[in-house]
Amino acid sequence: MPLALLALAIGAFGIGTTEFVIMGLLPEVAADYGVSIPTAGYLVTGYALGVMFGAPLMTVLGTKVSRKRMLMLLMGLFIVGNLLSAFAPAFAVMLIGRIVASLAHGAFFGIGSVVAADLVAPDKKAGAIAMMFTGLTVANVVGVPLGTLVGQSVGWRVTFGIVAALGVVGLLGIARLVPDMPKPEGVRLRHELAAFKNVQVLLAMAMTVLGFGGVFAAITYIAPMMTHVAGFADGSVTWLLVLFGLGMVGGNLVGGKFADRALMPMLYVSLGALAVVLALFTLTAHDKLLSAVTIALIGALGFATVPPLQKRVLDQAHGAPTLASAVNIGAFNLGNALSAWLGGLVIAAGLGYTAPNWVGAALAAGALLLAFLSAALERRGAPSTVVTGSAPAEQRTAVHH
Repeated sequence: MPLALLALAIGAFGIGTTEFVIMGLLPEVAADYGVSIPTAGYLVTGYALGVMFGAPLMTVLGTKVSRKRMLMLLMGLFIVGNLLSAFAPAFAVMLIGRIVASLAHGAFFGIGSVVAADLVAPDKKAGAIAMMFTGLTVANVVGVPLGTLVGQSVGWRVTFGIVAALGVVGLLGIARLVPDMPKPEGVRLRHELAAFKNVQVLLAMAMTVLGFGGVFAAITYIAPMMTHVAGFADGSVTWLLVLFGLGMVGGNLVGGKFADRALMPMLYVSLGALAVVLALFTLTAHDKLLSAVTIALIGALGFATVPPLQKRVLDQAHGAPTLASAVNIGAFNLGNALSAWLGGLVIAAGLGYTAPNWVGAALAAGALLLAFLSAALERRGAPSTVVTGSAPAEQRTAVHH
C-alpha cells in the first residue's frame, strides 16, 4: 500500500477523534461554560448536521480544484475549527468551531476515498479505502479514550489543541506523500450531479443509512443499557466502547479485503449477520460477558459494510464519483441521527433500554433487502448511470464491473 494512504489515515484519525471525543467531555465543557448537559449536546448535533450539509457543499466548491489541493484545504479548515474550539471564550464560539471542523469531515472522506482507490490497482481499491478508514476506527480505540483522559485530567481545551496538532501532521503528510492527481478531463459539476440519477448509487446510499443506522441504534444507548440492564459500573462503559472500537478496526480491514474479491456477497453476509446479532443483543444484554462479546461483534459487522458500500458508490458513479462519494459519508451521519431518534422513541414509549436493538435489527434487515434488490436489478440489466452532456465516453458507460 502506498505511503500516501498513511497520510490519509492520519487525517482520518484526527477527524474521528474530534467527532467522538466530545461525547466523553460534555460534563466538563458544560461546567466550564455554565450550560446544561442537553445544551452542551448541541456540540454533537451541530457537528453531525455540519457533516451532512458540508459533504456536498465542500465537494461542490472544490470541483475546480485538484483533489490533493482540496484535501489540504479541508485539513486546514479542520485545524481552524479545532483551534477555534480550543480557545473559544463562549459556548456559541465553540459551537461555531465544531461546525467549521465538521464541514471538512464528509468531503475529506469522500474525496479521500476516490484518491485512495486511484492510488492502487483495480483489484485493491476496497482495501485502499479500508486503509484510509482505519484511521477513523483506530480513533475510537486510541484517540477518543486518550482524548477523554487528557480532557478530564488537564482540561478539555488541551484535547482540542492536540487534535488540531494531529490535523497539522495530516496536512503535512498529504502535502508530502499524496501525488498530484488532477481531475479527469471533461468532468463538470453536472456530471457529478448526474450520478444521482443512477438507481444503484441511490440504493447504495440507502444501504449506508439503514446499515450503519442499525449499529448506532444500539450504540447510542449503550451506557444506560449496560449499566441498568447488564449491571456494569458506570466506569466500565469506557472499555466497552474500546471493545466496540476494536471490532470496528477488525471489521473494516476484513470488509476491505473481501469486498475486493466479492463485494455483494460481503454485503449479504455482514448485513445479515448484523441484523441477527442486533436482535440477539436484546437477550445477551442481560449478561456481562455475552454483552461485551456482542458489542465487539456489532462494531466488526457494522464497519465490515463500510469499504464495500463506499466502493459500490465509486463503481456505480464511475467517471464522476467525487460528489457521490462525499454524500455517502453524509449518509452515515444521517443513519446515525435517524437511528438515535428512533431508539429514543422506543425507550420513551416504555419498551426498555434494550428496545433500540430491535430498531437496529430492523434497519439492518432493511439494508439487506436493499442489497438483494440492487443485485437483482443489476442482473436484469436495469439502466445504470445516466450521465449526459459532453462528458467523455467512459463516463456514459453502463454498470461498471
